[in-house]
Amino acid sequence: MAFAASNNTVLISDGGLATELEARGHDLSDDLWSARLLFDAPDEIMAAHMAFYQAGAVIATTASYQASFDGFAAGGIDPAEAERLMRRSVELAAAAREEIGAEGRWVAASVGPYGAALANGEEYVGRYGLSVAQLAQWHRPRLEVLADAGADVLAIETVPDVDEAEALVGLVCELKVPAWLSYTIAGEKTRAGQPLAAAFALAADVPEIVAVGVNCCAPDDVLPAIQIARAVADKPVIVYPNSGEQWDGERRTWVGEARWSADLAPQWVAAGARIVGGCCRVRPDDIAALAATLT
Repeated sequence: MAFAASNNTVLISDGGLATELEARGHDLSDDLWSARLLFDAPDEIMAAHMAFYQAGAVIATTASYQASFDGFAAGGIDPAEAERLMRRSVELAAAAREEIGAEGRWVAASVGPYGAALANGEEYVGRYGLSVAQLAQWHRPRLEVLADAGADVLAIETVPDVDEAEALVGLVCELKVPAWLSYTIAGEKTRAGQPLAAAFALAADVPEIVAVGVNCCAPDDVLPAIQIARAVADKPVIVYPNSGEQWDGERRTWVGEARWSADLAPQWVAAGARIVGGCCRVRPDDIAALAATLT
């Protein structure tokens, strides 16, 4: 089933998978984050996906955000097993979809940024000191696995830097697979400080990129980002902000006040968002409220 994002319909995505897994009693303080449960508790990942589908989401984003060959190797997992676990992330989301009913639902294979594998919050900073070629070399092996694992679309998400986006978009073009490109931002700039107009323009003429937008940012930053995306790229816009709290990478905890609300979604849709959901700290009840607001 081809992923059907368009400018004529609104799709509801899921929320924070790791948040839901933590709420179910799992300690995700390990460097692999939710990817640790791909071998520790795969049934729990499937259950979390089902909770979001049951809440009204039509897209499940896999537990591969933190998954990388380097990260798994640091945990004593060899490349063959690492590949099997990455493929399992897609299989679990697909199994949850089949359990709920597959019609009109999709699986998005999460491709997190290089900074996610560093496990210290670097995805909220960007500018790792690596070239576009070096970033492409690092991303290529797992992107090839996830592109072949059977997901409907790749979720290239929480990208903090135009250089990393360039590397990932180039790989997607080589692999000829559909993907969305979503930046994490602060105000009207990427986390690395580049103007959003330039960031979205990178994908404007790339047919493999089926949607552009923002995620894991403050809800207050979403509306301006939609307006910029619509002005720059003639593609469906995807938005899934976090709760509005901020990640403290050193202490590995969220701090501040939650500001995510389903009541914000209608103005996002009115501005042009066509895929709407939540990221960290957004739970199934929040997605259910979002679905009730938009349907």
